[in-house]
Amino acid sequence: MQSTNDDLKLVLRALHFAADKHRYQRRKDRESSPYINHPITLVSILCHEAGVIDAEVLCAALLHDTVEDTETSLADLEREFGHTIRTLVEEVSDDKTLPRDRRKQLQIEHARHLSVKARHVKLADKISNLRDLAVSPPSGWSVERRCEYFDWARRVVDQIRGTHEVLESLFDEAHSARPR
Repeated sequence: MQSTNDDLKLVLRALHFAADKHRYQRRKDRESSPYINHPITLVSILCHEAGVIDAEVLCAALLHDTVEDTETSLADLEREFGHTIRTLVEEVSDDKTLPRDRRKQLQIEHARHLSVKARHVKLADKISNLRDLAVSPPSGWSVERRCEYFDWARRVVDQIRGTHEVLESLFDEAHSARPR
């Protein structure tokens, strides 16, 4: 087991890595927020709201979109952060070579097979995305598309109920902001 100091160093290394990889990316919200805000928000949800302080989970949360959205490979993650963190990121990453509808269906089908640590990352990601959609949706997203996302996110999370009571409660609270 690593010491707390080693855990902090690992998390900060993952933050630096993610910030570098996402440095030119922006979110699709009206403000075009820096993309790195999203992984940082996941860590805040996990730590501050849900009491999850496992360094591997926090690192995976910071790195969760690097394979999908940057030129980062799973081998890069393994080399930089080890097998466990690489595996957690792999568990929550979509195969971007597949069509969007297929990727979304696979998230529903695969959710129940995720490890507990990957489920924590998945829950924090869905919480963050729903909160963002409720207050600052991507430009051009209709109310119908936002509703579809909320409904799909619920179908994913329903597959992993019983994982973490606080995260699930936070998800339900975020889902209550679903547009009507």
